[in-house]
Amino acid sequence: MTKALNLSSQIQNVEAMNEKVTNVPNTPPFKVISIACVVCLILGFGILNPGSLPINSVVLAIGLMIFLCVARVPVTIALIASALVGGLHSGLSTQEAIAAINDNLLVGSQVGMTYIMVGALAVALARSGVLDLLARKLVSMLGNEDTRHQNKVKWLLYGIFMVASILSQNAVPVHIAFIPVMIPPLLVIFNKLRIDRRAIACILACSISSSYLLLPTGFGAIFLNEILLANVNEVGSAYGLAVTADMVPKAMFLPVMGILAGMLVAIFFTYRKPRDYTTNEAAQQHLDKTKDTVLKPFQLVMTLVAISVTLVFQITFDSLLVGAMIGFMILSISGIFRWNQQDDVFTEGMRMMVQIAVIITIASGFAGVLEATGEIKPLVQASAEMIGDHKALAAAIMLIVGLFITIGFGDSFASVPILAPIYIPLALTLGFSPMAAVALLGASAALGDAGSPASTITLGATSGLNADGQHDHVRDSVIPTFMHANFGMMIFAWIAAMIL
Repeated sequence: MTKALNLSSQIQNVEAMNEKVTNVPNTPPFKVISIACVVCLILGFGILNPGSLPINSVVLAIGLMIFLCVARVPVTIALIASALVGGLHSGLSTQEAIAAINDNLLVGSQVGMTYIMVGALAVALARSGVLDLLARKLVSMLGNEDTRHQNKVKWLLYGIFMVASILSQNAVPVHIAFIPVMIPPLLVIFNKLRIDRRAIACILACSISSSYLLLPTGFGAIFLNEILLANVNEVGSAYGLAVTADMVPKAMFLPVMGILAGMLVAIFFTYRKPRDYTTNEAAQQHLDKTKDTVLKPFQLVMTLVAISVTLVFQITFDSLLVGAMIGFMILSISGIFRWNQQDDVFTEGMRMMVQIAVIITIASGFAGVLEATGEIKPLVQASAEMIGDHKALAAAIMLIVGLFITIGFGDSFASVPILAPIYIPLALTLGFSPMAAVALLGASAALGDAGSPASTITLGATSGLNADGQHDHVRDSVIPTFMHANFGMMIFAWIAAMIL
C-alpha cells in the first residue's frame, strides 16, 4: 500500500510556495525594523516609568500582541512578550508576571493535549488510504459524465465537500487533514468542469467553521464546551453569570447562519462564472497516484470500526481525547501501518497540530496576566461610560476588535481566553443578556479564523487546491474566505446581540 501524502509538510510549505511566487524578501523591510525599534524604545521607557505612558495595561498588551503578529513575529513569542510588557506596565514584577502566566496554563494545556491526539488520529486515517480510495471513486464516477450533466456533477462535488468538512470537525475529527488528500486527485475534474477554485475554498472554510461553531461534538465540543463555555463561566462567576451547555449552540446559531449566507453568496454570485485552469503534469500525477492505493477489506473494516469507536467513545465519555486515542490504537493494530511505525505516525500528527496546541496553551497564560494586572475592571467601566446606552455601537466595536485580534494569529480557539476577561464584563455592564454575551464572545473570537493568512483552515484549503501550482494562497484562499465568511458572520452576530 502506498503511503499517504505527508500532510504536515504540505501544509507547512504553503507559505513557502507563495513566497516564491510573489518574491517576498527573506529579511524584514527597513520600515518594519524602524517601527519596531521605535515601539521597543517607547515600551521600554513606559515600563521603567509607567506614568509616562498613560494607557491601560490591558489595552497595551493586546495592542502590542496584534502589532507583533502583523509584523510576522511568531505568535507564541508575541503572546508571551505582550503579556510581560502589560504586566510590567501595570506594576507587576517580572516574577509575578511569569507566575501569572504559569498559573493559568492548565486549561489551555488540556485542550492542547486533545489537539495533539487528534493530529495523530488524522495522520493514521490518512495512512489508511480511505481518503485516496474515496477520491478515486469520485473520479471514476464523475470522469465519464456528459457535458450536459456538468451542473449536476458540480453540485454533487459541492455537496460532498460540505459533508466531508462537517464530518472532519464533528464525527471524524481530522480537522483539515482530509483536504490535501481528497482535493488534489480531483483537480483534473475541476478543470474539466471549469469550476472556480475560489468557490471551493469558500465552501471548505465556511463549512468547517460552521461545524465547530454550532455542533457540540468533535472540535465543536472543544470550542463550545471546553473553551467558550468554560471561559464564560469562569469570568462570569464574579458577575453572577452561569451559562449551561445547551445555551451555547443556541447563542451561536445566528452567527453561524451568517457564515452559511456568505458561502451561498460565493457559490451563487461571486464565483458562479466558469474559470479556466490548465491540466498540467502535476494535476495528472495526483490523479494517477490514487490508482496505486490498495486497501484490503480487513483494513477497510478496521478503519470504519476505528471511526465509529472514536465517535462512540467521544460521546460516551464526553472526551475527544479518549475517543481519538482509542481510534488511533485500533488503527495501530489493524495492519494499516507497521507496529514499529507508531511513533513516526504519532510524531507526524503532533507536528501538524503542535503549533495550535502551544498557542492555545500560551493564550490561557496571556489571559491570566490580563486578570493579574487589575486593570480589566477600570477598562470595562471606562468603555461603558464612553459608549453609554448605545448597545448597537458597542456590539459593532466588539465584533470588529475581535476580527482584528483573531486575524492577527489565525486561531479562534486561542482568541476566546484573550477576549473573555474583557468582553463578558463589558457585555453584562452594557446590559446585554447572557445569550447575547456568549454570541458576542464566540463570534468575536471566530471572526478572522476563516480568512487569516495564518489560519489552518485557509492553509489547508490552499494545500489541496494549489497542488498543481494554480491557486494562490492570498488571492484565491485568504481574500475570498475573509470576505464571505467574516462579513456575513459579523452582520448576523450583530443582529444576534441585539435580539437575544
